Amino acid sequence: MLSLLITYAHAQQRDAKSQEILKGVSAKYKSLKSVFASFKVGIENLKDKTTQNQNGSILLKSNKYKLDITGQQIVSDGKSSWTYLKESNEVQINDASAKTGDITPANIFTVYENGFESKFTGDKKIAGKDMQQVELIPTDKKKPYYKIVLFINKAEKYVYSAVVYNNNGTRLNYTVEKFTPNAPAEDAAFVFDAKKYPGIEVVDLR
Repeated sequence: MLSLLITYAHAQQRDAKSQEILKGVSAKYKSLKSVFASFKVGIENLKDKTTQNQNGSILLKSNKYKLDITGQQIVSDGKSSWTYLKESNEVQINDASAKTGDITPANIFTVYENGFESKFTGDKKIAGKDMQQVELIPTDKKKPYYKIVLFINKAEKYVYSAVVYNNNGTRLNYTVEKFTPNAPAEDAAFVFDAKKYPGIEVVDLR
């Protein structure tokens, strides 16, 4: 019985530690007017052991974002989102709403705030910097993923990388290569201007 109580108390302390870390990251992020980040994404198929790599960048300001990634650009002003497919010169327009716990470009640095149980799983040194590892388990078991592991820069308090474990046997590895706080972010950057793309096909799905 004593050993069980000790184990339980230790687990509670670790959970408190994860909450302390995540609150620090949230406070840091919310203190910024905007964020620019360049990143790389590795898409691993654990069944056939293949990996696809992509590079991208994102500009964030409140609930607005502009995401550039291989083959497409996604822009949102917080109300509508535009997905521009470069190869076909087509833009699809959707509402920008998202459910709690969904991973979107707008919340990639704060998705952990709602809908997850968290656990601190230790310190780790990556690229010469001290990281804190936090494991997230969604409370909604119907989500397409069952676990997210965050590596948080201990000194600068931002998410350096995230690993998303999907139920379909794939794993997504996001790694931030450059993080620029308070980057220039005019409101016009978060609205897609179709007039700049001659011959573009506009598909309004709202």
